[in-house]
Amino acid sequence: MKKKAKKMIVCMGALIVLGMVIVCIYHYSLIQKESAILQPNGTLNNVEGQNLHVYQEGAGEDTYVFMAGSGIAAPVYELKGLYRQFSQHHQIAVVDRAGYGYSDVAHDDRGIDTILAQTREALLQSGLEPPYVLVPHSISGLEAIYWAQKYPEEVKGIIALDIGLPSQYVKHPMGTVDRWMVRGMHLATKLGLHRLLPTQVYNPQVLQMTFLTAQEKEIYQALSFKQFFNEDMQNELLQVYENSLQSEQLKKPQDTPILLIDAIAEENKHSKYTKQNRQDYADFAKQFTNAQVKEVSGTHSIYLYQPDAIYQLAMEFMKTTGDEKGR
Repeated sequence: MKKKAKKMIVCMGALIVLGMVIVCIYHYSLIQKESAILQPNGTLNNVEGQNLHVYQEGAGEDTYVFMAGSGIAAPVYELKGLYRQFSQHHQIAVVDRAGYGYSDVAHDDRGIDTILAQTREALLQSGLEPPYVLVPHSISGLEAIYWAQKYPEEVKGIIALDIGLPSQYVKHPMGTVDRWMVRGMHLATKLGLHRLLPTQVYNPQVLQMTFLTAQEKEIYQALSFKQFFNEDMQNELLQVYENSLQSEQLKKPQDTPILLIDAIAEENKHSKYTKQNRQDYADFAKQFTNAQVKEVSGTHSIYLYQPDAIYQLAMEFMKTTGDEKGR
């Protein structure tokens, strides 16, 4: 019986390994095939030896810089429903951080100074001069706040979409298990196993939206499979505590106008997390000369569900910043 059990275990192990090899070969063959449709629709800028992609459209006095959250592998496509609201009357830019969208993977530790330096240089090479109005989502709120701390003259305002605050990342660091899970996810994507779970790779709701053409939806999926949870995305999460601590050690950019948009799903509006996040936002806003907190109904990917509301709130808020300066 023991010999039979051992033989079965060996056979099962061999089948698992064989299956993984087949999936891996399948994934990389598709990557090769899909590369034909992955043509950058913006400018590629050589920054520290890596190509960083910046997409821009529209025209106007203000430049709104859209900054994607963690794991949004194809920002130019996923954020389109929101930034096209702004580009009707303003200049917009979508910066693909290293490892995102059409940008190269940097293979560095994703320190906050490195990330910010790359973003600033990519924008300048694209012909976009500061000051900017930053529109960060989720984890990129950390970069936006740090930007205002280091170079306040370059940031005209921040429209923060359900961002994580530096204090929150410091207060709730990833544990050992979480860190190993992040590394495990990265390894799984290197093996191509994410092909088996497409709804975890990209947001299926994006495919239901009308702001993308059929061809753009195909590109969105292909780009997501190529970039999802690569080394840069892994390191960005593993480094978030250190990056947040670096920001927390600096003075708050109190003169930078900031609008905090808090996305609250109907089913979670009375949860402990929602109440705590509401309090964290309120406490953070008190440290600024001109700050507002606005609650918008929807999930974390609020840019998909409330683009009109976000645009209106942003315009009203930026008008108040102009009114304040005119006094």
